[in-house]
Amino acid sequence: MSSPDPQVRAARNKSTSPPPRGPVVAVTGAASGVGALLTERLAASEEVKQVVAIDERRGECAEAEWHILDVRDPAIADRLRGADVVVHLALDLDLETDAAARTAYNVRGTQTVLTAAAAAGVHRVVLCTSTMVYGALPDNELPLSEDAELRATAEATGVGDLLEIERLARRAPRAHPGLNVTVVRPAVLVGGTDTALTRYFESPRLLVVAGSRPAWQFCHVDDLCSALKYAVLEKVDGELAVGCDGWLEQEEVEELSGIRRMELPSAVALGAAARLHRIGLTPSPAGDLAYTMYPWVVSGSRLHDAGWRPAYTNEEVLAQLLDEVSGRHTVAGRRLGRKDATAAGAAGATVALLGAAAVVRRARKVRRRI
Repeated sequence: MSSPDPQVRAARNKSTSPPPRGPVVAVTGAASGVGALLTERLAASEEVKQVVAIDERRGECAEAEWHILDVRDPAIADRLRGADVVVHLALDLDLETDAAARTAYNVRGTQTVLTAAAAAGVHRVVLCTSTMVYGALPDNELPLSEDAELRATAEATGVGDLLEIERLARRAPRAHPGLNVTVVRPAVLVGGTDTALTRYFESPRLLVVAGSRPAWQFCHVDDLCSALKYAVLEKVDGELAVGCDGWLEQEEVEELSGIRRMELPSAVALGAAARLHRIGLTPSPAGDLAYTMYPWVVSGSRLHDAGWRPAYTNEEVLAQLLDEVSGRHTVAGRRLGRKDATAAGAAGATVALLGAAAVVRRARKVRRRI
């Protein structure tokens, strides 16, 4: 009796092969940004059994099982049943979002996801914050250990929310025994992102505060996704910093970017930034400036010890960032139209903004005298 045709035999073997043994992974914020990229990566991985995608709109990954809802809705617990791991990426860190509304969404969303995951029997939740939680301080070591104290304050965009998420992460295993929480902290994230730190490179001159010593460490979104996958597959746990190896000094950044610096005294830069934000001329609070003044580079040793390596260098990520922001014009965190930037010029635009703050200050003094 002749043996079956090889194609028939292959089809039989495929039909009888067992399903993937990997975890069922739920991803929140799966329709856009890092969430969309991670959803695609996990859905294509043979190490993952199934991906459950959760967002307020449907994304493009056809292989995922989609559920459309707000992460603050307690009904999310029903959608998480059967999942082994949840990666919570539904965060709003948009510079233009009202600060109170942003905090309400980020903190309540994280609380709901952690509680729902515990109720649904999920054994691991992966949260994503930022290395900004370590704080940018003049006495920071280079690099910081991942176990270093979180010394950031809530003065920079979204950092208060991230610190609260870190607190929730520490408390969750005590409140929900059996629930493990892993926190992934990326450095300056690049790849379709818009933050106060990426806007820094949209300026016609790089603002440098006199006497400061900036150190720049970047993280490509591809590297963040590969680190998140490591956490999903339980190759590493705990608090994890992710970014390129090493860092760039300010002088190296200026040489690589070709953008010259504009140096200001600390009191002038911080005072002007605070006033401009207070009167609504710029979206960035003065606290954002600290992250361009002092080092907050982290070693990332836990991921390295687990065998993970970044695919990108700081130089490569900076080059991509400069390509992404080409043609954009930002001064003091405020986006300018092309016409505004051309008319004002580099120094002129900055002087105009600083001058506006000074005018407002003088007007307030006059009103107080009256």
